Amino acid sequence: MLKICILDAKTLGEDIGLSVFDRFGSVEIYAESKPVEVIERIKDADVVITNKVVLKEETLKHAEKLKLICVAATGTNNIDLDCAAKMQIAVTNVAGYSTMSVVQHTFAMLFYLMENLPYYDKYVKTGEYAKSGIFTHHGTPFHELSGKTWGIIGLGAIGRAVANAAEAFGCKVVYYSTSGKNNNTQYERVELDSLLRESDIVSIHAPLNSSTKGLIDYKRLAAMKKSAIILNLGRGGIIKEEDLARVLDEGLIRGAALDVLESEPVNCDNPLLGIKNSERLFITPHIAWASIEARKRLVDEIALNIDAFLNGKERNRIC
Repeated sequence: MLKICILDAKTLGEDIGLSVFDRFGSVEIYAESKPVEVIERIKDADVVITNKVVLKEETLKHAEKLKLICVAATGTNNIDLDCAAKMQIAVTNVAGYSTMSVVQHTFAMLFYLMENLPYYDKYVKTGEYAKSGIFTHHGTPFHELSGKTWGIIGLGAIGRAVANAAEAFGCKVVYYSTSGKNNNTQYERVELDSLLRESDIVSIHAPLNSSTKGLIDYKRLAAMKKSAIILNLGRGGIIKEEDLARVLDEGLIRGAALDVLESEPVNCDNPLLGIKNSERLFITPHIAWASIEARKRLVDEIALNIDAFLNGKERNRIC
């Protein structure tokens, strides 16, 4: 029987059961783990499950019994893979579990801004609608999505699903490959500056790496249409937040919606929190991936990864 340690169960949500792991052995569940607590918690574990807790060499070298690290995410940048390989610790991840959740949130964020929903909700609930002499109200007009150009930065699985949905709404879809290797023939591939200049909606679904860090700066934001909306559901750090705050305050674009930030949780001095035109900005706390269904799939996939490891199968194995 295995000894399993879950280091940051709170990131999976308190509404998601973890009893699926009980069949493997004893399970120690920690809501959160501070760096100073990790060594003691994993030193006797056979399997460690972590979402964002960092496991580097200085920590792993104390875990002499550890056989498997299950990352409760797609990215494995919080794991020292070289050290894990040297210690013969297998590492697995989970991909594709949240695609439709992120697609849904992408459109939710867009429509929140595009249709000025906070304004109309407030108009009704403050009693202004009750005072109206007509049945409708055109205080902040909005446009249709049909006929617009949607530019996608990062046409991976999520980007392709967003493209398909945007096309169903009647959009023309173009994309920019951040790696330079994607040659999807279904949609037109363009250079980044062209995409930003021509698109009415820009959505980012790319990882953070040396090619994407600081990719969207003031100059590129200012080159967008004044009516354009930019959405970041990739990683914080791709958009320079100070530059975005400046562009929004100068009214150079219609708006921005972010589910990811360079520092999470957000720093209190983040320039985006103090912008003058706050109605142009919508921020959610990294929840696009986290529908109940997606989180259930994630937990089930981790259990399948443990099963595969015990049976000598190469399932979602990174090293």
